[in-house]
Amino acid sequence: MAKLQTHAGVLAYLSRKPGADDSYPFGPGARVFKVGGKMFALIGEDEPTLTLNLKCDPEDALALRAAYPKWVRPGYHMNKKHWNTVVVGEGLPDDVLREMIDHSYALVVASLPKAVRTMLQG
Repeated sequence: MAKLQTHAGVLAYLSRKPGADDSYPFGPGARVFKVGGKMFALIGEDEPTLTLNLKCDPEDALALRAAYPKWVRPGYHMNKKHWNTVVVGEGLPDDVLREMIDHSYALVVASLPKAVRTMLQG
């Protein structure tokens, strides 16, 4: 398995989420992952440093930005209250990045209709 703090590792982890699909609705360089038709992650692929936009509870978003100011910032081109931009690399622990991805996915799944949530659970 690829290390999570790499492009391949992030892609592999996002792709394994139940019901996840990816596309480039904003054009090349902005790979979007959705579940139930709603975005839960966006990978910025055009920059030298890999970034990942993730949905986040507003209070958690502020706490993560305070705890990891070098790697977690307000969401670039997103609603800054509900989205963080994460700099992917060696600075942020894998378990923190994994939790952030899981949280983003869970927030979006929770907003989906019950029938879709049930289908995703198996």
